[in-house]
Amino acid sequence: MTDLKYRALVLDVDSTVSGIEGIDWLAARRGPDVAQRVLELTRRAMQGEIALEDVYGSRLSEIRPRREEVEALSHAYLERLAPGVTESVARIRQAGVRVTLVSGGLRPALLRLASRLGLAQSDLQAVSIEFDAAGAYVAYDSNSALTKADGKARVVSELRLPRPIMAVGDGATDLAMREVVDAFVAFTGFVSRPRIVACAEATASSFAEVERLLLS
Repeated sequence: MTDLKYRALVLDVDSTVSGIEGIDWLAARRGPDVAQRVLELTRRAMQGEIALEDVYGSRLSEIRPRREEVEALSHAYLERLAPGVTESVARIRQAGVRVTLVSGGLRPALLRLASRLGLAQSDLQAVSIEFDAAGAYVAYDSNSALTKADGKARVVSELRLPRPIMAVGDGATDLAMREVVDAFVAFTGFVSRPRIVACAEATASSFAEVERLLLS
């Protein structure tokens, strides 16, 4: 593995590995008013206009997702996987690169996606959520670093992944990882945010491009 250009790959999920924003998907089930409010908060957080910690809890409080809705979301993530991502991740892992998902999304909704990519549950970093016995929303893990604007950078630092590390994502919370990895790639396959693109070492509009950047 000494001849690898990068030895670890950190992937965002929402609007990168899959073409949905999970929180927005859940909000859409609460009607147009809630959907629009949550969508705008998500947009501003991903653009870096407001800190994620200022909106994470308020979005979930508006939605109060039920267990069965989070289960439905897990299937929606799979239906909107980025073209070729499963095959690209398989080849990347076969080359000896460690692949980790680091997401501000809800962990129960992402376990199926991690499995589809051939990753262990320990290779998924996401936010836990609690339901009561009837499946109603109780709380999310407000202590999770991934609910904070700089949380992904903190999590990646703590993972002590083999270096060099490439990180790929589309939003401001992903860009924060640039401080702790060796290269940050702005993924534009689903959405292109000019500020994120301007600060990235490279861009990729597909996972074929991610693969080339990582292995060539």
